[in-house]
Amino acid sequence: MAKITKQSDNFSKWYTDVILDADLADYGPVKGTMVVKPYGFSLWTNIRDSLNKMIEDSGHDNAYFPLFIPKSFLEKEAKHVEGFAKECAVVTHSKLISEEGSLTVDPDSKLEEEIIVRPTSETIIWHMFKKWITSYRDLPLKVNQWANVVRWEMRTRLFLRTSEFLWQEGHTAHATKEEAMKETLEIVEIYRTLFEDYLAIPTIIGRKSNLERFAGADETFSIETMMRDKKALQAGTSHYLGTNFGSAFDVKFQSKDNKEHPVYATSWGVSTRMVGALIMVHGDDKGLKIPPKIAPTQVVIVPINPKKEKSEEFSSFVMKVEKN
Repeated sequence: MAKITKQSDNFSKWYTDVILDADLADYGPVKGTMVVKPYGFSLWTNIRDSLNKMIEDSGHDNAYFPLFIPKSFLEKEAKHVEGFAKECAVVTHSKLISEEGSLTVDPDSKLEEEIIVRPTSETIIWHMFKKWITSYRDLPLKVNQWANVVRWEMRTRLFLRTSEFLWQEGHTAHATKEEAMKETLEIVEIYRTLFEDYLAIPTIIGRKSNLERFAGADETFSIETMMRDKKALQAGTSHYLGTNFGSAFDVKFQSKDNKEHPVYATSWGVSTRMVGALIMVHGDDKGLKIPPKIAPTQVVIVPINPKKEKSEEFSSFVMKVEKN
């Protein structure tokens, strides 16, 4: 066990020490990337499974959408693309060639249209919603996705801010503004339940200002959590998108009176940043502490000076306990 810096000496260093000491994650070879190690991934899986049940129980279906998004899709929603333009990873070519023992990009493989590596999925999902929504019978449409996203961050920290991270993102389509806003607020309560009942982290729910709201949203509600260094961490968000994405992708539905109407949208998400919040709220100078509802290891049996002749009996007892 490596020596862990005291929180009072250097909180940032303490945080990194705990992650490395607990074998949760390590630094990836590309700047800003993270390798989530088995114990860290088990922790994420337990959080994911707890949240996924609540999402499914509230009427959402899991789906998966492509990692690659045509650049033209982002251009359809001006505010949205403006918010993510500086963080996008862009694919411009499709092949490598070997020249004199080294690899180089094949200039002949330039793509007709650049492809954006998913920073978030609103655009590609609403492209698909246009195909799936035509009638009031198709609404509400509520999907959830567990995926990775890429945002080319300049300043990174394990779990809190990395260039690639794992997350959950929900996307819904509704016939009315009232229904969409109700969905937005119901998701906030699901997140509150996750944080307070499973992660044992108190939350502060608030509405974002015009300058801080999600790019392309009419309203953004944020789940804020207080860390031990007396700083707030934005741990999740739920967005009311109005008709912005429906209009951008020309999504309409026909009502019972055969008239066309706009479609109202929401999107919402939490990420592996929750693991970082767990560490900073519950950890201490001795290291990692995890609430029992999501801890990968629930019980550790430690033998105290067992006699050799008793070792088989002890092993048999431990196996029975583990089995039951």
